[in-house]
Amino acid sequence: MLFDNLAIDTIARAAILSTIAVVWVMLVVRVIGLRAFSKMTSFDFVVTVATGSLLAGASQALTWSAFVQSCLAIATLLGVQFVMARCRRASGRFQDLTQNTPVLLMENGAFLPAALKKARVTRDDVYAKLRESNVLALSDVRAVVLETTGDISVLHGDALEEDLLNGVRQRI
Repeated sequence: MLFDNLAIDTIARAAILSTIAVVWVMLVVRVIGLRAFSKMTSFDFVVTVATGSLLAGASQALTWSAFVQSCLAIATLLGVQFVMARCRRASGRFQDLTQNTPVLLMENGAFLPAALKKARVTRDDVYAKLRESNVLALSDVRAVVLETTGDISVLHGDALEEDLLNGVRQRI
């Protein structure tokens, strides 16, 4: 692609294409915004993983055509993510169609078995998150929420403002 000598060509392609591809991603992210690498929704997470995969493909491309295709695919994915985020913000109906709803797994120190079953989360998964959040007693837990990204949030303390549970599916 760049040199006749295979070893030199391989090294040069790795260095040059990786550098160009990373700069390209940085430029596209500057235009699209930092949300490009967020995990706010499952779609955001998929775009982040796919972007990483395409970046790897761009840095290993054997032809300029394959390199350009990977770079254009990165821009397209991030562009679609940008448009989806704007549509979700503009339309509650679109948001409901394209985004999961957070699920309440535990409330006031008590597990919600139906929610755990539906979300396919075990008590052990929740216990691990409780330990990670430095919970010392189940009675301190106000709520445990499975977020749209698959992360588990633990809310603990003396009181819980109800606004923190906005949009959370209370009962399954």
